[in-house]
Amino acid sequence: MAGTRYTAGSPELSAYISGANEFTPGKDIPLTIVIQNTGLNEYKFINSVIVDRDDLPNTAKFLTVSLNPGDIPIVIKSDSQMVGDLKGGNNANAVFSIKVKSDAVAGTYQLPIALNYTYLYAADQFGADTIQYQYKTVTENLTTPINIKSDVSIDVLEATPEHLNAGAEGYIRLKIKNTGSEFGTKSIVKITQNGNSPIVPTDSSVYIGDFPPGSIAECQYKVAVSTIAERQAYPIDVAVVYQNKEGDFVTSRTDTIGIPVGGKTDFAIVSTPPELNPGNKKTITVEFKNTGETTVYSAQARISAVDPFTCNDDVAYLGNLKAGESAKASYIISVDRSATIKEYGLDSEIRYRDALDNTHISDTMKVAINVSNPAGIMTILLNPIYLSVLVAIIIGIAYGIYHYRMKKQ
Repeated sequence: MAGTRYTAGSPELSAYISGANEFTPGKDIPLTIVIQNTGLNEYKFINSVIVDRDDLPNTAKFLTVSLNPGDIPIVIKSDSQMVGDLKGGNNANAVFSIKVKSDAVAGTYQLPIALNYTYLYAADQFGADTIQYQYKTVTENLTTPINIKSDVSIDVLEATPEHLNAGAEGYIRLKIKNTGSEFGTKSIVKITQNGNSPIVPTDSSVYIGDFPPGSIAECQYKVAVSTIAERQAYPIDVAVVYQNKEGDFVTSRTDTIGIPVGGKTDFAIVSTPPELNPGNKKTITVEFKNTGETTVYSAQARISAVDPFTCNDDVAYLGNLKAGESAKASYIISVDRSATIKEYGLDSEIRYRDALDNTHISDTMKVAINVSNPAGIMTILLNPIYLSVLVAIIIGIAYGIYHYRMKKQ
């Protein structure tokens, strides 16, 4: 049978990006590079004494594709890609993971592509059954255009909390800058809850209109903080929805920022437990302290009297209390004569308003009251038996005095 020999030919490689080559700053992109081999085998000989070659001169063997970002504002996350042997007239794909930098300047860039391969340069036949192959290794540097779109990119310059505490509502004031190259129109700055963050927006959108590159916008949002929040910073997400120059509404990349949150508003009883006796009625004074980190307004302290206690007026006005301040509340408490001698705890709570005029009720606190045996004259006055004997004695003395005076008359 006749064999075939090609005396001229080599790979001719070119590269381009598959699909759209326009990308947005801040995005992660799977970038597909298509390698095309248009190399031809120019001279072909057929003869019965020729031994067929294993490879063709226009085949790029062990083809490896590499990307170099050069001065393009991208980050290439993939290593070189091995695509194998690429015969003439065929294509091969190499997929890379890249990220366009968030501060990338819009424009058209030339993406450097390095191709490394080996091809059959020559083949010398000796006799009827021996061939000596000569291969060459080649590195080709190509480029393909890549476009980076203009967009609105934001940077939060300031994030200031106001009256932001666990279990309450407050405000967040933001100052954001358009660090991108797009002139945004009909722009809306939005904040959203980040995952399970305890900061939940009540007002999530602020309209700012035109947002040209380099401009700064200030926004204010009302947010609520969960009662489970601790005294620390929590994340929220910020983004801008705007109309671009094509008339489409798009959303900028999200910027996540930390917002400090104060601790929960809380109170403590700092006064000494009052002393009462069975059958006694007394005005007690309870001192409440604001142990939280923010001022409370129009605070009222309520006490819940249960058996063996009764209370004529169970609510006392405390007024405004700054963090660390205390106020005293007075209650008229009666103790039943049958009360057991021991220390009791009466439930109390404070109703107050925050800086946004929202009403809150504190956790329940225990007002300790010691019920003890009376001392001195009170022992007689509060014991019905002793009191009866004392009354009888007084009546007897009064009768004796009366009888003595009557005799003298």
